[in-house]
Amino acid sequence: MLRHLAPLAAVFALVAPAFGETAEEPVTTYTLDNGMEVVVVEDHRAPVVQQMVWYRAGSADETRGVSGVAHFLEHLLFKATDNLESGEFSEVVAANGGEDNAFTSYDYTAYYQRVAADRLELMMEMESDRMKNLRLSESDILTERDVILEERNQRTDNNPRSLFAEQMNAAQFLNHRYGTPVIGWRHEMETLSLEDALSFYGTYYSPNNAILVVSGDVVPEEVLELAKKYYGVIPANPDLPERIRTTEPPQTAARRLTYKDARVAQPYVSRSYLAPERDPGDQERAAALTVLAEMLGGGTTSFLAEKLQFDNPTAVWTGAFYNGKSLDKTTFDMIVVPSDGVSLSEAEAALDEALAAFMERGVDMEQLERIKMQLRASQIYARDNVDGIGQRYGSALAIGLTVQDVQDWPDVLQAVTADDIMQAARDLFREESSVTGWLMRDTEVTQ
Repeated sequence: MLRHLAPLAAVFALVAPAFGETAEEPVTTYTLDNGMEVVVVEDHRAPVVQQMVWYRAGSADETRGVSGVAHFLEHLLFKATDNLESGEFSEVVAANGGEDNAFTSYDYTAYYQRVAADRLELMMEMESDRMKNLRLSESDILTERDVILEERNQRTDNNPRSLFAEQMNAAQFLNHRYGTPVIGWRHEMETLSLEDALSFYGTYYSPNNAILVVSGDVVPEEVLELAKKYYGVIPANPDLPERIRTTEPPQTAARRLTYKDARVAQPYVSRSYLAPERDPGDQERAAALTVLAEMLGGGTTSFLAEKLQFDNPTAVWTGAFYNGKSLDKTTFDMIVVPSDGVSLSEAEAALDEALAAFMERGVDMEQLERIKMQLRASQIYARDNVDGIGQRYGSALAIGLTVQDVQDWPDVLQAVTADDIMQAARDLFREESSVTGWLMRDTEVTQ
């Protein structure tokens, strides 16, 4: 493959190997001469390897008016290239006993194959081919546009919870593209064109905008040689735009919404707050918020469960969620599902009372230690499969974090103090930066 590409002078700058916190997860990094990052995570427990290519381009990098084009292009990358027929990529992976897929987020798009270790070269040959040699037709556009519209039908339009979450995001982010759904707004998806797809492809699908993560039964030096052979010959994009995002203005007014739908099986209250993300070399606030989410809503032993499900049973379920792994500001979310006979207004009041009680009581030190132990255990278990390993490093590097940040994260979490958590909570729970939503049946009243 790639016969038509002229060989380039291969001068590759090697970054000093970086090793994980234990010998079980050695990590080696390289940078190819064309700017592509290569991350190799060795795990010799099984003769399996996973290749992932992460592009620093997701739905939040789209221009206005073409929402969904990043996800649309993800689908289109399984069409024909100079060397493969449409659909042949996945057929070859399956014929070699492997599995492949792809996914799009706000901040990145990733493609992966999981195969026997001796099939890595074939995977690199095919993946590098579609980095620059995609061949699309108008027929491909029409066919795959119908596919993504049907995907939206199934996952969003037919699910009132998804439609509600979409509206919550749109209300939370006044100016940032995180307020636009990854799959896109339907009316814009319907007009996505060949030109839209090729424009996004030509702008962002280049080695200097990509990270190769190979995890499993591999030797770093051998991975590097294969990366040189297949990815290293692809020219960098000299016109790759700087990754500049619109920023949120100061949020000075609390927002509320109600979403009514006859299909709602269980009404509930949702509350989100604008929250800081994990930043390179500065992960302490995100770590405190991660622990706070577990403390407030991480299961039946959490504070919200104690107050709303057991002490004064106004809810059948409560939860709190935070994921700081984003390029820009994210959200901290809570959900209260009221018990039978409890109105949404009463459930919301109970949530406010519980949060006030938590701010007054402070951190339960026994609970804090238990949460830290659970987090440490989950991080150890995450090393047991090549998919989790590749995801952890790829998703971090795609948003600007470093290998060192990934390796430091477990210790940063363990260093979180009660004072850190309470300061994070005080900074977070600003009514002005909140959105409160009620998901309800269309026959219900709002009081």
